[in-house]
Amino acid sequence: MAQPDIVQDATLRQFDRALLGVFSLPQCKYFVTVLLGLLHCDAAHTLSGLLRQVAIRVTVSGLSRFLKSCAWSVDALTAARQERFNVLVAPEVSQTHAQLRAQRVCCVGRPRKTVVTGFLILDDSTHVKHYAHAMQGQGWHYSSTDQCTMPGHSLFQSLYCLAGHQLPLTPQMYRQKAVCEREGVPFLSKVDMALQTIQTFEPSPDTATHVLMDSWYTNKRIWRACRQRSWDITAGLKSNRQVRTILPDGERVWRSVAEYAASLTAEDFQPVIWPNQEGGQLVYGHVLRTKVKKLGACQVLIIRPAPDAPKNQWRYWATSRLTDSLEQVVAAVATRWTIETLFADFKELLGSDQYQVRSAEAILRFWALGLCLYQYLDEQRLRLCRERRQPVSMSEARTWVRQQHADLLLDWLGLQFRTGASDDQVRRQLKAALALSALDC
Repeated sequence: MAQPDIVQDATLRQFDRALLGVFSLPQCKYFVTVLLGLLHCDAAHTLSGLLRQVAIRVTVSGLSRFLKSCAWSVDALTAARQERFNVLVAPEVSQTHAQLRAQRVCCVGRPRKTVVTGFLILDDSTHVKHYAHAMQGQGWHYSSTDQCTMPGHSLFQSLYCLAGHQLPLTPQMYRQKAVCEREGVPFLSKVDMALQTIQTFEPSPDTATHVLMDSWYTNKRIWRACRQRSWDITAGLKSNRQVRTILPDGERVWRSVAEYAASLTAEDFQPVIWPNQEGGQLVYGHVLRTKVKKLGACQVLIIRPAPDAPKNQWRYWATSRLTDSLEQVVAAVATRWTIETLFADFKELLGSDQYQVRSAEAILRFWALGLCLYQYLDEQRLRLCRERRQPVSMSEARTWVRQQHADLLLDWLGLQFRTGASDDQVRRQLKAALALSALDC
């Protein structure tokens, strides 16, 4: 049954109001339409598929213009979302600071400043489009799901995590050089996009920032940009990355991290719990404080999943935090997986790879609106976690919100019939914006 906009959960209505200032009055209707459509859609998340989920008087052409050419800004929408995010986390940050001050051991001299850390995670994901040939920005990108290069779009995403909350930042589309030349737009590499994010992002007040990324982005420019802002950074290392090691005779030599790892014995590794939603996984880790070529002083983390795991399953990371323990470094590395969960939920629950719009601007706006709903669902997920005192997935949060809407719809139907509304009047109010035709069956 199509969902009328008058039957929204109070939390969703409040979330809508916080962002409506970005849009003009006619555009607000389309913004609410997209959020409700994405929330309730279980079929293809095309424009037609979204309109079949809502009982709002809009058309496919109107929704297409809203995404393609209407005057609203994705950056302004991100700024409004971040403002709401900062308001939500500010009391929790203050409370955490107070708790840390209360736990601080009294000693002579000035006490150490308490630190609350937010994580800025950078990564990209391929949105495969098998049969699309007229979409802007389309190229060939490696898909980890298909284990090969596939046609589609590459989404560069930044995610800010603080006090359990998640803030997806403005999505960007990575275009290859040939695509940029064909479409007449400036070329930006993924490293350039990551560098821009690090240089321009403003974290929440009274917090420290820790940047997390995989080995694709680990280079001197990124490392230097983080250190210039006094931010910590933890990033993956490729197996051929050069690290400085000390031989038994005291000589200092540069070797690949894989060669150094091969020289270690089983006694050099310590068992450590890798955090995850299932309670944690036992792995074996080794930490070395050394220098990494072009990065400077670092702690290098080597992880193998089992004592007898083959060397092609070993993984390597470097962190600028030189005094962290093995457990602390592992916890930071494991936090990077949050953005992989975002990509999975974004595709499976919100259909971020099912769009059928052609312009690059429309695709970016579709992603940005989907991330709005993702942020709202994350707020509800965190609230349910605290109420139930157990982990709650994004899918469970979405199911809970949809159940609230179903209950509200039943209450509304009862009210309509009690006040004398006819069957035809109720049907007209619940008529989907786009009816399902016989050709679609």
